[in-house]
Amino acid sequence: MLSRLSRPQALAVCALPVVALLATAAFAPLPFSVAQPGMTANVLGENRGAEVITISGAPTRHTSGQLRMTTIEATNPDTDVRLSDVIDGWFRTDQAIMPRDSVYPSGQSTKEIEQHNTEQMRQSQDAATQAALKYLDLGDDKVKVTLKLSDVGGPSAGLLFSLGIVDKLDGDGSGGDLTGGRTIAGTGTIDAAGKVGAVGGVALKTQAARRDGATVFLVPKDECADAKSELPGGLRLVPVTTLQGAVEALVALEHGKGPVPSC
Repeated sequence: MLSRLSRPQALAVCALPVVALLATAAFAPLPFSVAQPGMTANVLGENRGAEVITISGAPTRHTSGQLRMTTIEATNPDTDVRLSDVIDGWFRTDQAIMPRDSVYPSGQSTKEIEQHNTEQMRQSQDAATQAALKYLDLGDDKVKVTLKLSDVGGPSAGLLFSLGIVDKLDGDGSGGDLTGGRTIAGTGTIDAAGKVGAVGGVALKTQAARRDGATVFLVPKDECADAKSELPGGLRLVPVTTLQGAVEALVALEHGKGPVPSC
């Protein structure tokens, strides 16, 4: 049949399915989430009127400076993301288009996802406490640490929780603050042995950190390249792999004792 049509007519007929497909894609929801820089919180201070870190059973220090955990904000798992949203996000530095399954567990309801994130946060807090007390050679049978951070889920604040506990109990180990009075931000999971893990979304988290006054950002070493991709001016990256390495890097930054790692 196409052989009886002129070339322009044949091209028009062949193009119809493509146009229909593009039209469908433009209006159909896609399996992506749109993410942007989220809130940050100083784990050495208060969040929503409550101390983030409360310690009993051991003397604590008055701290200066800040240790800010960072987050990203993503569209809800039941929010429809269209082709126009994806195209817009690709051309913006303050947004990222991420596969929905990389942000939220697949096959779960919004309520189940919230419960999952809450449980991840609880496990992260437990591991952060164990890592910090182990680093300081303190037993959790005598020292009790309570961590409270409202409206935040997931495990990515683990490193900053551990550093906050160390700063409140021991500082830099020589009577000074672990922060050196700076605003330090960062991200990273942590296990009970003090190993730091990758988290994702670091390019957006660096933007949130700089927006809220940070000059130094602690990043899991494996995510250096991602952190550098959209790095704001005035923010120094310090890669870390362990809690001990993070503490040593901050001490070196303040006192010049040894090299400070860089991405």
